[in-house]
Amino acid sequence: MKEIPVGAERTALVGIITPEQPEEKAMEYIAELAFLAETAGAYPLQSFFQRLPYPNPRTFVGKGKLEEIKKYVEENDIQLVIFDDDLTTKQVSNIEKELQCKILDRTSLILDIFANRAQTATAKTQVELAQYQYLLPRLTRMWTHLERQRGGIGMRGPGETQIETDRRIILDRISRLKEELKAIDKQKALQRKNRGKLTRIALVGYTNVGKSTLMNVLSKSDVFAENKLFATLDTTVRKIVIDNLPMLLTDTVGFIRKLPTHLVNSFKSTLDEVRDADLLLHVVDISHPNFEEQIEVVDKTLSEICEGNDKPMIIVFNKIDAFTYKQKDDDDLTEATRENVSLEELERSWMSKVGDNCVFISAKKGINIDKLKQLVYQKAKEIHTARFPYNDLLYETYDTDEME
Repeated sequence: MKEIPVGAERTALVGIITPEQPEEKAMEYIAELAFLAETAGAYPLQSFFQRLPYPNPRTFVGKGKLEEIKKYVEENDIQLVIFDDDLTTKQVSNIEKELQCKILDRTSLILDIFANRAQTATAKTQVELAQYQYLLPRLTRMWTHLERQRGGIGMRGPGETQIETDRRIILDRISRLKEELKAIDKQKALQRKNRGKLTRIALVGYTNVGKSTLMNVLSKSDVFAENKLFATLDTTVRKIVIDNLPMLLTDTVGFIRKLPTHLVNSFKSTLDEVRDADLLLHVVDISHPNFEEQIEVVDKTLSEICEGNDKPMIIVFNKIDAFTYKQKDDDDLTEATRENVSLEELERSWMSKVGDNCVFISAKKGINIDKLKQLVYQKAKEIHTARFPYNDLLYETYDTDEME
């Protein structure tokens, strides 16, 4: 067993296998949950699964499985148990009482990562709003510390309970945060308007597919990038020039499965960059065993964000340097799967689906970057020519300052 990093919380993960979530998918979700836990600073030691028709309304898993988890927690000094689905207040209370350790669900873990990653005032406001919206329906009488956030004397109505006071405090805070975000939205909208006639390109995709790395390659900048989920939370805009054609490139927050609607809504001002983009670069990790499901997650989220708008899109299959597959024998008649389909075969199949609107690259190794640039140049030129048919963009002068 690897040595546990200093300060990392010893963690166990719990998921269920249901008719809607078969074993293979449940295993992948838990693997992603483990990556999320490591990103947050935890150290997953063990994963537990149980086959159920639906989650136990009292303890999420059955009594026997909970006993098994409890035994492991006690014997291995586990400090944190993370569940792969949202838990109700009742479930958290019952599980904590049984396991005697800290309990988190998938959403609360993501919120913790968001809070840690937020750097700008905009991101911090968005994260705080998402946290309060998550906590509001989960209030318990343990929230007495909230009373200190406002004056106690004269503020509590006759017969009002502590939990009602806490709910009112949170609702007031949510209202103020929404007003702050409205002001931020107006400021961002003005910034976008002031960017003039430049074609806007947004990098979108699942989390940890290499968007920030690609941003650095195309813009020759130093946007923070690392092999962790949600490495980028703040939107970054850079000006790039391809063949004397200037345009704006935006790096956005990554998407993920099981992302609650209120989290998406909280990041409205960030995702407005996607709504206002003229061209989307959908970055995909081709080395991921279930990249097609990740594409579906992103497409679904984009349809919600862009309200069904049919924006021009280039699918950028990244990390071809990390792609691996099992070589098929000539006499192998088994069905083609992700494990035995070569990169060349995938490229041909996707080219047949979307024509010249996809490209296979490695942002890390710099493979096929010139091909991507030429494709982006052609699309951007088409967009600008359609918008300004009598305007020669190549002879215009623009402000070359970088924008964030």
